[in-house]
Amino acid sequence: MSRLPAPENPGVVEGDEDPSKSSSLEIQQPELQKRKGITFVSSISKDEPEVTRRELWAYYLYYNGDNGVGPNGYSLTLFQLWATAAGYDRAQGPGSSCTASSDCVLPWGNGVKAVASVVLVANGVSFAVMTLIFTTIGSAADYGSFGRWLLLVITCICWGAQFASVSLTSPSRWGAAMALYMIGFISYGATLVFYAAVFPRLARNTHHSRALRASYEAGEIDHEVYETEESLEKNRISNISTAHSNIGYIATLCLNLSLLLPLVNNPKVNNYVIVLTNGYWVLTGIWWFIFQQPRPGPPLPKGEHYLTVGWKQIWAALKQYKKLPYTFTYIFAFFLLADGLNTTGTLVLICQNDKFSFSFLQNTYLGLAQAITSTASTFGFWYIQKYWKISTKKMFVVTNVVTILIPLWGMIGIWTNTIGYHNVWEFWFYNVIFGIFQAPYYAFSQTMMAELTPPGFDNMFFGLFGLSNRASSMIGPNVIQAIINNSGNNWMGFPFLFALCTAASLVIWFGVDIHKGRRDAVAWAKDIRNSQGEQ
Repeated sequence: MSRLPAPENPGVVEGDEDPSKSSSLEIQQPELQKRKGITFVSSISKDEPEVTRRELWAYYLYYNGDNGVGPNGYSLTLFQLWATAAGYDRAQGPGSSCTASSDCVLPWGNGVKAVASVVLVANGVSFAVMTLIFTTIGSAADYGSFGRWLLLVITCICWGAQFASVSLTSPSRWGAAMALYMIGFISYGATLVFYAAVFPRLARNTHHSRALRASYEAGEIDHEVYETEESLEKNRISNISTAHSNIGYIATLCLNLSLLLPLVNNPKVNNYVIVLTNGYWVLTGIWWFIFQQPRPGPPLPKGEHYLTVGWKQIWAALKQYKKLPYTFTYIFAFFLLADGLNTTGTLVLICQNDKFSFSFLQNTYLGLAQAITSTASTFGFWYIQKYWKISTKKMFVVTNVVTILIPLWGMIGIWTNTIGYHNVWEFWFYNVIFGIFQAPYYAFSQTMMAELTPPGFDNMFFGLFGLSNRASSMIGPNVIQAIINNSGNNWMGFPFLFALCTAASLVIWFGVDIHKGRRDAVAWAKDIRNSQGEQ
């Protein structure tokens, strides 16, 4: 997201009134401006406070605790553990026990459904709910201090669901385990999106970003240098925050060993571990809500409602496709790529849980392998990019190659047990490779979106990006659960995921031009300003 100097905030407000008759609401900073009755919210304001060291560290620490170990890992394992214990072997009928190699099913409606399919259904429904959240109230976070309070409320909901997991102590509670997993997973996904939405605002208000902008406006540096250095500054914050998430992942897993090792024979140790994991997030995450400086958006326009303004903004943004082809091509392709990668991760975890008999201890060791390599690779990729001045897209393409290879490896497991996520060493290999290449993937994907976002419209476009990222996995889980339920073979889901990841990656590689997309974004933002000036 390269930024040209802008004297005022671009934007549009609902209505076609004469600008000379604008209310005081329409001329406040940041401004709301009018164009063709479409509601846009601008977020450029020279009144925003400079980011302090304490605030930036609080931002990093929130992500340090919001690392997904609990809601995205342990909770899923506990849910699958009790669902499997409550199920039976389809071939042997009710009353039988499930084994690692059996087709384990649960009563579902008027029939039965494979446990793996039940897990994927939970994921698919969760992503659908995320979609509803992001489209309905996501854009409302642009107004006033609503976004600040929204992140706090959603974070507290996730904390509550994680603490409530202490009650999941028997197979009969697999339904409650499913509900708490979904609540925790939905709220966790929402925290990632609304946390990431803060990133552009922070990045443009660091001391270095402000100094760069001042130098460019004073004519001391040319536009190309300004674009390159500003992009590197965004990558710096994105990579450091991603590294902190992985550092928190390591710290949490090491802390959990203090319970898993001495209490290995305690039947409630898994529950205690989830509570400890969540407590770590509370300890590290609370500081963001204390030290975050106020950067409120404009008041909600008259006649608008928090539950409807989001849908209007999304529709308005989608109508701009022809003027921002590369931005929307990236959002669409990333929707499919994130769907494929997220579902692949869930499917591999299902296979991993079966292989290690749902062991929290083994999953902790594997998680440590992934977290340590993730942290090292995030700093390593950032150093390589900074030293050789490599573009964000080229770095992202490297991670995409491995994204494709992960489901391809699983697909091979359909025809042989030699490789394809059938052996213990493969899961160690998967977690190491995932850590090396997929941690930078998340950092570079966010920066790619920032590069293609029109200056002053970051909240609206990051909302769409959040929708394509966290809420994208509605296709994959639903297709895969049907395949697995009909075939009784978890590995049959990998071909579809391989095709999905490959197609999406090819579109990004050959269909997204970052340089042209950045210029289109700047031109589009300028057009909005000029149109406003002519009214």
